[in-house]
Amino acid sequence: MTTSAGLRLEPITSANLDTAVGVRVRPDQEFAVEPVVRSLAEAYVHHGVAWPRLIVDGDRPVGFLMGFFDIDWYEDGSVLRSGLWRLNIAAGEQGRGYGRFAVEAVAAEIRRRGGEECYVTWHPGPDGPEGFYLGLGFRPDGTTSGGQTVGVLDLGRPGFSPSSSGSAPAWSPSAASSPAAGVR
Repeated sequence: MTTSAGLRLEPITSANLDTAVGVRVRPDQEFAVEPVVRSLAEAYVHHGVAWPRLIVDGDRPVGFLMGFFDIDWYEDGSVLRSGLWRLNIAAGEQGRGYGRFAVEAVAAEIRRRGGEECYVTWHPGPDGPEGFYLGLGFRPDGTTSGGQTVGVLDLGRPGFSPSSSGSAPAWSPSAASSPAAGVR
C-alpha cells in the first residue's frame, strides 16, 4: 500500500465536480462499474440515501466512491441496508490501497450511523472485483441484485477491521451499478 497521510474523502461540490467526473477506471473495467457522472445523477435522485465522495491523496484525485445508507432494499419497507454503491479508482492509481481505504471509510460511516453490516454488489466472473471484496472479508449472501452477486461484510463482529481481514487483490472498481434491485 502506498497511500499517504493526506488521504481523505471530499464531498462533491461545484468546486470539484469536474475533477470527480474526470475519474476513469481502466477500459477493461468499464463493463463492471458505471461512470462517475451516472453515480452523481443517481445521487441527485436518491438524495438522503446516496453518499458520493471524491477520494483525494494530498492534492491528487485518485478515485470516487458512493455509499448508500438505509436504502429500502426490496422497496417494500421490510429491509433497510447500507453499503458501498459505487467504487471507481482511477486507472493509474490502482493497486495502491485506495480501494481498501474507500471500503474502510464507508464501513466506518455505517458504524458511526449505528449499522452492523456493509453491503456491496459485483459482477460475477474472472474479470470482476469478486476477489477484491472477498479479500476484504465480504461474503456472498446467496442472493443477486440485477444479475450481480450481493456481498455482506459483518461490521458487528468483535475486533473487526477491514484492514485486518486479509489481503485484497488490486482490482478496485466495484461492479455495484445498483445497491438494490429497484434502484437503477
